[in-house]
This record gives sequence, C-alpha cells and structure tokens, in this order.
Amino acid sequence: MRDHGGNIDWARANWGGDDWIDLSTGINRVPYPLPDLPPEVWTQLPTAEAKARLIGAAQVALGTTASGVALAGAQAAIQMVPRLTAPGRARVLAPTYNEHAASLRAAGWQVEEVADLAALAGADLAVVVNPNNPDGRCHDPQVLRALAGQVGLLVVDESFGDPRPDLSLLPDPGRALVLRSFGKFWGLAGVRLGFAFGPGALVERLTEMAGPWPVSGAAIEIGTRALADADWARVTIARLRADAARMDDLGAVAGWRLIGGTELFRSYHTADAVAAQDHLARHRIWSRVFPWSPTWIRLGLPAPDEWDRVDAALQQCADDGRHNPC
Repeated sequence: MRDHGGNIDWARANWGGDDWIDLSTGINRVPYPLPDLPPEVWTQLPTAEAKARLIGAAQVALGTTASGVALAGAQAAIQMVPRLTAPGRARVLAPTYNEHAASLRAAGWQVEEVADLAALAGADLAVVVNPNNPDGRCHDPQVLRALAGQVGLLVVDESFGDPRPDLSLLPDPGRALVLRSFGKFWGLAGVRLGFAFGPGALVERLTEMAGPWPVSGAAIEIGTRALADADWARVTIARLRADAARMDDLGAVAGWRLIGGTELFRSYHTADAVAAQDHLARHRIWSRVFPWSPTWIRLGLPAPDEWDRVDAALQQCADDGRHNPC
C-alpha cells in the first residue's frame, strides 16, 4: 500500500477541528525562515547559472564533489530511478519508505523486500534508506560502498541524513546513487526540492529525464540560500537531538517502547497503535501508523510552542492506559 503521513485533511474530516499538530511526517516543524525573493524567480524561467549555483551550494553543504541534479523532491528521483535501466530483479531493505518498492513495481521490476543487508547482494538494483524510515536503522558507509560492488545499481536514500553526516556516502559515493531531501531537515516540504548525486553518466540520464526546468526559480533561490547557512543547520541539529530525547522520555511515560528513529522522528512499540493514534487525534495531534504493524507508531518532533499539548496528551495516555490502552 502507498500509504503516507501528511494526510492531515483525513484527520480533520474524521476528528474535526482546525488547530492540528501534524507529527505524521518527519518534517522539521521549525522551518528555515523564508528569505525575501527577487521578483525574477517568479517571472523568469530558471537559468543554467542559477541551477549551477544551487548544485554548488548543495555540494558544499553535503560535503561532496560528485555530480548532482536538483529535482522536485527526493520523491521525483524515486519515481525516475526505476527507469534508468531495463527492469530486472530489485531488492529493497525493509521495512522502509514504501514508495521505493511501489515505484519499482510500477515500472515493471520484480521486487523483493528483504530484512537483511547481505540479502541485497546479487540484485540488479538495490535500495537502502540510511538512516532508515521508520525504524532509524543505520549502516556504515564503508559497508554500503562494498555492497555497491555486489549489485547492478545501489540506491542509497539519505533523506533523513542531514543531522548525520557521518553516515553519508556523499564524500565518496563511488558507484552508488545517493538521494537527498531538502524539505525534511529544512522544514520546507512545500518547496519540493531534492537531489540525486552519483556517477556522472547516471546523473546525466536523470537530468535528461527531468527536463529543462525540474524545480522552480523560487525553489532554487530558497535552496541556495538555506544550504549556505551552516550556522542555522548547526543550531537546528542540536535542537533536534535534544527534542528527540525529550520525545523518548514522553513515550516512556506513556508506556511505549522505543523502536528507533532519527533526529526528525521517533518510532515506538505500543499495545495498540490504532488506539494510540486515536487517543492523540482526540487531542488534535496527528501521528503515523503502518498497515503492516498493529503496534508501531511514529511521531515527528513538535515545534517549541507545541510541546505542552503533546506532553499533556501522552500523560493522559499513561493515566488512561488501564481502560483504553495506548
């Protein structure tokens, strides 16, 4: 199933109210402050020079000299990757973001979802999300570089990797194709910006597939400025790490067991994930549950002015646990 978080309209329709806290995604709820934009980003087509500046800013921020292309979010890359080569045998390290397997199947690939990294070897195309969504599993870059030599094409999705540069393949992607999201860490999902970095031939092919203007002039300008703001990134990483620990403390109060997560979301084992989601929804806090697990729930991290509501909801979850277990 291609289920996703972010379906806040469905939550409103079922529970009512307008003042929702949407924690169903891993999007930073303290976004990068939008700069004033020059009028030409709205009135002119993006120029080659502007696109090159964006890629240059991304290379500096992400610590890479690899070839790259800017796309309409990592999702755009996920949908194009299956068409880079003729369909064959694909393996996806699971459980993970479901769009990888779904996009591969839609393009005619035979897809096997496997639980062990070693089981990816021998595939014509293999996908690893690092750090993983939703359980936060992490993989050593050296291990992934070795794996790249054992598959036809290794795709490493680092959409949640901004706070963990130590995990990134980008300093030396080798044969792998590395995907990055802009909207999650920078909190600007509506900008629809992401990147693919890797071998020049693959990036050239993606560039051709994407067409001449894959991202807007506004996205290029916002992305270029945000990626150059290393101070904002450093302060944000520190805050997210503290907030992740705070969320884990609240989850423990509610009686939830930590499964894992990243600096942008936390996943927990509960007695009943649907009951826990319903409890939070009655407080107009939207969370993510998964059709393949009756016990897993995932929450993003609240903005500073949202913590009191989340704290109260989870405390009540603990207090009411005997009668309506979360």
